[in-house]
Amino acid sequence: MPKPSSPYHHGDLRGACLRAARELLEEDGSAGLSLRAVARRAGVSPTAPYRHYADRDALLTAVASEGYGELAGFLAAAHPAPAAPDDLTAVAVAYVRFALAHPALFRVMFAEPCDPGDAERAAATATFSAYVTALVQNTFPGATAPDALATAVWALVHGLAFLHLDGELDATDPAAVDARVRAAVHAVLTTRGQDAR
Repeated sequence: MPKPSSPYHHGDLRGACLRAARELLEEDGSAGLSLRAVARRAGVSPTAPYRHYADRDALLTAVASEGYGELAGFLAAAHPAPAAPDDLTAVAVAYVRFALAHPALFRVMFAEPCDPGDAERAAATATFSAYVTALVQNTFPGATAPDALATAVWALVHGLAFLHLDGELDATDPAAVDARVRAAVHAVLTTRGQDAR
């Protein structure tokens, strides 16, 4: 029978550190997150996480990068190929649902300082930004300023997510949250459609 891993060896140290960081974030938020706490949770030596992460910001960057991929998958599952305003609204609702289901992860992705020079994070954010732009371009193929429209739609939905997370808007009733997001996005998209006429 093989011996269990000692505190100084781990078959998937990087993955164990990410899982431990995610668990700690969901339990206590980012304030108490440290590489030492992650090492304790992962069952490895206090210095082991430094093999993959230079510091706390590097770990948060890796967590954020993972989160961007999960968010993109969650949005694609809500509507794989949005091509109409109602489709885009379904994606907006999913964005806010993701934020409310994973508040600590969402804050790490968008509100925590991370390493801006990290190639993994840069690729993840670029992919996500391109995804948002493509959603709006597919929904409004004739838009005269698709990048600006994509930024406006993302800003609206992102703002709604944080207003709910921060308690400025009531998030206790998921159906009411969905309805509020739909109404806000419809209001903006309807106004945009009227302005385009």
